[in-house]
Amino acid sequence: MHNGNVVLTLHTHLPWVLHHGAWPHGSDWLCEAVAECYIPLLNVLNELREEGSTSKITFDISPVLCEQMEHPDFEAVFVKYCEDKILGAQADYNEFIHSEHEGYMAPMAKFWESWYATRREEYLHKYNKSVISGFKALQDAGMIEVMTCGATHGYFALLGMDKSIRMQMKVAKENYIKYFGRAPRGTWLPECAYRPGFDWRTYLETPLHQTPTYRYGVENYVKEQGIDYFVVDEHLNKGAKPLGVLIDTDNGQRMISAYSAEYTHFPWNFDKTPLSLYNVSSHGDIHNQKTAVAFPRHQNIAMQVWSAEAGYPGEPDYMDFHKKKMPSGLRYWRVTDTKADMQYKQPYNPDWILGKIGNQVHHFVYCIEGALGHYKYQTGKEGTLCLPFDTELFGHWWFEGPLFIKALLKGLHHSPYVNAVTASEQLDHIKPHEVVSMPEGSWGENGHHTVWMNDGTKWTWVMLYEAEERFDRLMAAHSPYEMDETMRRICTQAMRELLLLQSSDWQFLITTWSARDYAEMRFTYHYGDCKRFCELAETYAATKKISKEDDEYLEQAEERNSIFPELRLEWWNDPLAPHVDYVPSAKPKKKATAKAASAKTVSEDSVSVSEKAPKKAASKAAPKAAPAKKTSAKK
Repeated sequence: MHNGNVVLTLHTHLPWVLHHGAWPHGSDWLCEAVAECYIPLLNVLNELREEGSTSKITFDISPVLCEQMEHPDFEAVFVKYCEDKILGAQADYNEFIHSEHEGYMAPMAKFWESWYATRREEYLHKYNKSVISGFKALQDAGMIEVMTCGATHGYFALLGMDKSIRMQMKVAKENYIKYFGRAPRGTWLPECAYRPGFDWRTYLETPLHQTPTYRYGVENYVKEQGIDYFVVDEHLNKGAKPLGVLIDTDNGQRMISAYSAEYTHFPWNFDKTPLSLYNVSSHGDIHNQKTAVAFPRHQNIAMQVWSAEAGYPGEPDYMDFHKKKMPSGLRYWRVTDTKADMQYKQPYNPDWILGKIGNQVHHFVYCIEGALGHYKYQTGKEGTLCLPFDTELFGHWWFEGPLFIKALLKGLHHSPYVNAVTASEQLDHIKPHEVVSMPEGSWGENGHHTVWMNDGTKWTWVMLYEAEERFDRLMAAHSPYEMDETMRRICTQAMRELLLLQSSDWQFLITTWSARDYAEMRFTYHYGDCKRFCELAETYAATKKISKEDDEYLEQAEERNSIFPELRLEWWNDPLAPHVDYVPSAKPKKKATAKAASAKTVSEDSVSVSEKAPKKAASKAAPKAAPAKKTSAKK
C-alpha cells in the first residue's frame, strides 16, 4: 500500500570566495565542498542510475555557486588544492612511519593520498572540469531535479527594497537557464526566510524605511518569475491560517474563502502538519497577488540526521570533523564520543563503518514509512515528507554522508510503502488547492531572523539599505537604454557589488564568529565598491570622462568579482523583461594563470583570523542539531 512520497532536498550554496583569499577563509571552502561533497554525491547518484534505481532527489544550487564552479579560474585553483592535499598526505605518511607512537596511522595517510588523487582525476576527466554539467546530465536523465536559489543568497525577509528581492529572483532564473537549459520550477528561499505581505518598516536607527509601506509577500516575487514552489521550515506551516480553496473555472482559477457559506469543510482539510502542501498567499487576493506552494520541513525526522547527540553523524566510529593534523589539515580520528575532548579521539578505521550505515538507513526508512503510514491511516490522504539538508553535511561535516545518501535512496527504492520523488513530481501528484497565509520566519535559531539581524549585525543592514537606495537613485536618473558602453560597465559593476553585498552569509559568519573578520572585511569592501562605482557613474555621466586610475580599478573589480556576465541593468526596474542573449559590455577578461587564480589580494593577507575557525556552519536544525560538537546558530 502506497502511503506517500519523500522529497529529499539538498541545499547547495557557498558565497563568492574566488579571488578573495584561499586559506583559512576563501577558495579552500569551495574546493573542500567540491572534493568532499559535490563530486562524491555525483558519483553515488551515477552509480544508482546505472543500477536502475527509481529513487530521486532534489538539489538546489545557488547561482553564485554555479558561477564559481564554472569560472575559468576554478580549474587551476581546484587542481592545486588537490595536489596540496596529496603532498600533505605524503608528508604525513613519512612522519607516521618514523613515529614510534603513530605508525599505525600510515595506512590512513595513503588513503588520503589516493582519495584526493581520485577526486582530481574525476573532476578533470569523469566530469570534464564541470560539476554543474554533471548535475545537468543527471537532471536531463530524470534522476534528480535542480532548483534555483536567490542569486547571491540574499536574505529576502530583511532586504530593504522589493526591487532587491525581484532582482535576486530574476538573476537566479536567468542564471539557471544559462546552465541548465530550462527554466526552474522551484526555488530555495535563502535561509528559508519568508515574509508575508504587510505594512513594513525597519526598526533600525536609519533615516531609510521609517514610514510603514505595504510590501508584497515573498511568494509574489517567486511566482512572478514563473516558479511554482519553495521550501519553508515546519513552524511556518504550523502557524499557517486557512484562507480558502482554489477552484478551476472557465476564466482560470478563483478562490472560495474558507469563511464563506460557499466553502464546504471536510475532515483533515487544513491539518497544518508538515506532511501537507499548501498554496501560500498573504491575503488570498489571487487576482492582484500571486501564490506559490510551500514544502515544509519535517523537523522530527530530519533531526535523525541533524542532531549532534542523537543523530547518525555522531556514530563513534565515523570520522571526526574537528580534529585535524596540521599542516596537512587531514583527518585521522573518529568521533569516539561526541563530548570527548580532542586529546581523547581514537584513530579512524574506514573498514568499521559500512555495517553501521546500513543499520542507520534501515532505521531512517522505518521512521519515514511510519510517519507517512500513520498520516494515511488518520486522514486517508497521501502525505508529502520533505527533508531538506545542507549539501555540505554529506561529505564535509559528515564524511560518510554520501554513502548514507546512496544507501538511503536504495532503501527507498525497495520500500513497498513510500517513494523518493522530486519536488516537482510531488507537486504535480498532489496538486494542492488549499490556500493559507504563513507567518514570518526562517529556519534559523528560534525560527526568526535573529541570527542575521542582531546587535552585532545591525550596522550591516544600515549600510546595505544605503547601498540599495544609492543604486536605485542611479537607475532612476539614468536609463540603461540610453547608456554608452562605459556607463553600462560602471553601473553593471555597481550592481554586481550590491548583489554580493546582499549575501546572507556575511551576517551569519559575523553572528557565529565562524569567520567574523573575513565576513566584515568582505561586506565592507563590497559596500565601498558599490558606493564608489555609483559615484563614478554620476561623474562619468556629467563629464563623459573616466580617469586612468578609475578605469584600472574598474577593470580590477570586473576581474575580482566577475559574476553573472548575463547581468542586465534593465532588470532592476523591469524584472519581467524577457530573456535576451548577453552582449558583453565589459572589457575582455585577461586570461588567468594558475598563479594569479590562487593568489590572495593584499587586503586579504592582512586579515587576522584563527586557523581553527570553522567553515560556514551547515546546520539549520534545532539547537545542537548538527554533526558532533559543531557550533551553529542555525537550527
